[in-house]
Amino acid sequence: MAKTSNSSSNDDAKPKRSLFSRKPKADKATKEPGRLKQLGQVFQMTRRNDPNAVWWMVLAFLGIVAIGLVVGLLINNWITTLLVSIPLGLLAALLILSRRAERAAFKQLEGKPGAAGAAMSVLRRGWILTEQPVAVSPRTQDLVFRGIGRPGVVLVTEGPTHRVRPLVDAERRRMGRVLPNVPIHVIYAGSAEGQTALGEVAKQMKKLPKAINKQEVHAVDLRLSTLGSAKLPIPKGIDPNKARPDRRAMRGR
Repeated sequence: MAKTSNSSSNDDAKPKRSLFSRKPKADKATKEPGRLKQLGQVFQMTRRNDPNAVWWMVLAFLGIVAIGLVVGLLINNWITTLLVSIPLGLLAALLILSRRAERAAFKQLEGKPGAAGAAMSVLRRGWILTEQPVAVSPRTQDLVFRGIGRPGVVLVTEGPTHRVRPLVDAERRRMGRVLPNVPIHVIYAGSAEGQTALGEVAKQMKKLPKAINKQEVHAVDLRLSTLGSAKLPIPKGIDPNKARPDRRAMRGR
């Protein structure tokens, strides 16, 4: 009986886990914001950088609703056309917000390291992009990023054209040793005269003429992977194996 009482007292001494533990709260705090919250953040960012975007959104919404109402009055069924035009107006406002938000994001990227690489990242299907620059100037911090697609190899530069051109020429010679018959295009990204704006980089890459097929795209990537890529200079005291790029900073977030 003494043994039984000791075991029961030990059980009472153990802290009982509450049904409402704090772990779910921690998990909830680490969750990404919901769609509506993300949309609100995008709207606030766009309004700060482009105040006219709000007026264009309101104008698009009211314009479509007004057209639907007029058509409904003409056909003597304005309730149905109004119910249809309101969602269409909201869709038009969201499309304008998306376009303006993209412009505002690229505007925030100007002058920041990795802006050219972030401008390429909007490309999705059919492209193999490098997150790290393939060529770096340690002295001037000029960068060259690479994309592989149906047009061939596309080099996108970051820095003044006259200063980054030697980096491009060296990279073209390096790739030419393993890709003698693949076209290599160069896009000088920036806001200076003769350069391509960040928001136009992806569009310019899509407009390039197609020269290779999908299978050859992967073959080109395999060949270039043997060359390696340039490594950014790492300050002393940092473990190179644990160093990771700050993607949010590169995207201007």
